[in-house]
Amino acid sequence: MNDGMVWLVIAFGLLAAELLTGTFYLLMVSIGCVVGGATAWSGGSVALQLVAGAAVGVAATMILRRTRWGVQRRHADASTNRDVILDIGEVVQVSAWQDGVAHVRYRGCKWDATLEPGAQPLPGAQIIKAIRGSTLVVAPAP
Repeated sequence: MNDGMVWLVIAFGLLAAELLTGTFYLLMVSIGCVVGGATAWSGGSVALQLVAGAAVGVAATMILRRTRWGVQRRHADASTNRDVILDIGEVVQVSAWQDGVAHVRYRGCKWDATLEPGAQPLPGAQIIKAIRGSTLVVAPAP
């Protein structure tokens, strides 16, 4: 088996592993292996094959990192994410505030409510902005 075939077998192995993981990074390394194989078929030395394959693999990976498929997603605080907690955005009624805390009834239970930083402690309709433990973080409804 010549060097070019070895490079292609490795490339297809990485491609199969990529199909199992779905990250696209192994695909970029696989592209580098194909370039290493092409270098082998064109008569390049083993050192040139390794350099060409590594350079293309690293370059492709760096390019991937700059695309939307390679961007690492930042994990937002789940306590303020409406996709995680469906109660965020709902309205509760506050009758009175006492030392920055109110007791409200929501979904048939008694909850403690605190104000969002910078909000005024006004009685009336309040929008749930976050949930921290068993405490609702609210702000006055517009």
